[in-house]
Amino acid sequence: MEEKKRLIFHCDCNNFFASCECLERPELKEVPMAVAGDPENRVGVVVAKNELAKKFGVKTTDTVWQARKKCPDIVFVPPRHHFYKEISNRVNAIYHDYTDFVEPASIDESYLDMTGAPEFYARTPRQLADGIRERVRREIGITISVGVSFNKVFAKMGSDYKKPDATTEITEDNFRDLLWPLPVSDLLFAGKAAVDTLNKKSILTIGDLARQPKERLFSLLGKGGELLWSYANGLDREKVRQWGDKPEIKSVSRGMTFKRNLVTKEEIMTGLSALADEVAWSLREHGLKGSVVAVQIKSPELRTISRQMSLNHFTCLQHEIQQLAMALIEENWTIGEKAPIRAITVGVTKLISTAEEVEQVDMMDLMGENAQKKKRERQDKLEAAVYALRKKMGGESITLGFQKNDDIGLHR
Repeated sequence: MEEKKRLIFHCDCNNFFASCECLERPELKEVPMAVAGDPENRVGVVVAKNELAKKFGVKTTDTVWQARKKCPDIVFVPPRHHFYKEISNRVNAIYHDYTDFVEPASIDESYLDMTGAPEFYARTPRQLADGIRERVRREIGITISVGVSFNKVFAKMGSDYKKPDATTEITEDNFRDLLWPLPVSDLLFAGKAAVDTLNKKSILTIGDLARQPKERLFSLLGKGGELLWSYANGLDREKVRQWGDKPEIKSVSRGMTFKRNLVTKEEIMTGLSALADEVAWSLREHGLKGSVVAVQIKSPELRTISRQMSLNHFTCLQHEIQQLAMALIEENWTIGEKAPIRAITVGVTKLISTAEEVEQVDMMDLMGENAQKKKRERQDKLEAAVYALRKKMGGESITLGFQKNDDIGLHR
């Protein structure tokens, strides 16, 4: 029997947080408005805006003062994430009426595998997409844009192609005409550093990239270049997960924007202690360990640096994650009044399950690594005991080196 052609939808709620707020306060539809954090605690960043604010040039991630400078009459609304989650669940329930393969990509985006649906419903892909859009508008009161394609990458690019409240079909016949003339920066997963490298080599559009020999992309960007080449040529074959399937965890990270800038080593260590504590807790919750520790630092001017360190073993130890993150900061940042830190993110990647862990046996074992291994084992027993107590008595009952500091925003 002939295999059915893949049909993937990407459904994206338009201006989602702002649209949710307008459900309960319809008057907000008539004024430029944005959902933003708390300026007093230094997290006053626009996370969503309506179409009227967008016309003034207000962008997501603008600070409150930047948005107000562009649009003096803008109305700010504080975020209500529980409410947005409730609306998201209702929207996904509509998607689930059409297919069991619904994979939320974020609170306002979902992939749907609609393979076979046109035959089942006796409707074209566009008619199905338009029907879903109409149901969401009628039953929920918000609008969505839908990308219709034969793979996930192009479906996502389709939902971005025309907004708001639109359906865009990207097919095997038209993707070269629609997507190849676009800037290479519009290709999904093409990051700024990769785009800069490609532009320097006169690879300016998605079509320019697609026409390159795959080997050249590998020489320029490594495996990531090959991946971008396959995406540009419509070769993405990643499956849509079934509703309820948990995604594979590839990294665990926690970040924080502090109430005020950190300028001393002691303050940074306090912040790292809290973040490493949350990362280590999450790793144990999921039965995972990782062999790469990463840290990202952001200055008040939003200058960001990211650094990572590869280990010759796997870890989920709060103490080790904290110490390694601090070492990365000390090596790559001049700590002091002249280099304040606004935000820090700590993460662990290259994960395996605890059950799969196999210590690497190499020359390090013959050069004193054995002693380090025993030290880690002792620390692991200590932290495992603390973890068990916290599971039983509550997460805040006992911590590892965690210091309360209201001044920088650590309240626990």
